[in-house]
Amino acid sequence: MRVALHSIIRDGHEAAYDAAHAAIPDDLVVSFERVGIHDWQIWRSGRDLFHVVDCDDFAAAMRELDDDPANQRWQDSINRHVDHFVTSGPDADGMVLPLVWTFATQRDGA
Repeated sequence: MRVALHSIIRDGHEAAYDAAHAAIPDDLVVSFERVGIHDWQIWRSGRDLFHVVDCDDFAAAMRELDDDPANQRWQDSINRHVDHFVTSGPDADGMVLPLVWTFATQRDGA
């Protein structure tokens, strides 16, 4: 599955956030692979971050990462730069942006 997310960086933390993502910790890479996250891309426009996550099951992966020590260390570190995720609900499903349209689907008539 592929999901899109939106988060906001704390004012003045743009460069630090970018630097923190030069490479995430190796133990977090292992955790992502274990929970079925295959790719995670992030684009930034000012303080707005747009994420695209390719994974087996986003909500299940987030639940598994809640108690993961590597993820907890990463969250403690990165959360000083992230103000919040834009959400529409209380759990991981509420983090996901709804898909509105794709060119490929329209083009292919699917």
